[in-house]
Amino acid sequence: MCAFLYPDEYLDSTYSIDFDQLYKEGYRGIIFDIDNTLVPHGAPADERAISLFAHLKELGFHCMLLSNNREPRVKMFNDAVHVNYIYKAGKPKPSGYRKAMGILGTDTTNTLFVGDQIFTDVCGANLAGIRTILVKPIHPKEEIQIVLKRRLEAIVLLCYRLHRKIVKPKYPSVAKKEDSSIL
Repeated sequence: MCAFLYPDEYLDSTYSIDFDQLYKEGYRGIIFDIDNTLVPHGAPADERAISLFAHLKELGFHCMLLSNNREPRVKMFNDAVHVNYIYKAGKPKPSGYRKAMGILGTDTTNTLFVGDQIFTDVCGANLAGIRTILVKPIHPKEEIQIVLKRRLEAIVLLCYRLHRKIVKPKYPSVAKKEDSSIL
């Protein structure tokens, strides 16, 4: 299986990531997918998402939403969290990730990406040279094309799990201690 499809880490939830530790490690920019990464598909930002972005800003992170959705969807979410965003990003093309880093003022050494899909989110971030954290989808209800991709992703994740048993991870885990059930 192609390594560019493997995330650097695979965690239960965006909300289980230890962002304080990532900041200590020198990361300054975070690029997020929205749907099924931060909220269920099509949902506005909820209190958990709003609190997360407030905390990230307090830490000193520069945040970006990178979505293949149209602007009304991305703007609706962003109206509550107030960060930069790029809509109709064309993921998995790496150009959107590079543009995001340019806006954030970060580079591949201090930027990470958090998303829920392998073939768009992880693939694109890996092609752009960014550290990737894949999270499990928040909600099972998805569009049919995503449901079909999830079946292929299951094969990639199986290969990923086997790979992780053989090869030592590039990064230490950043899952919060109280929610460290990985894979």
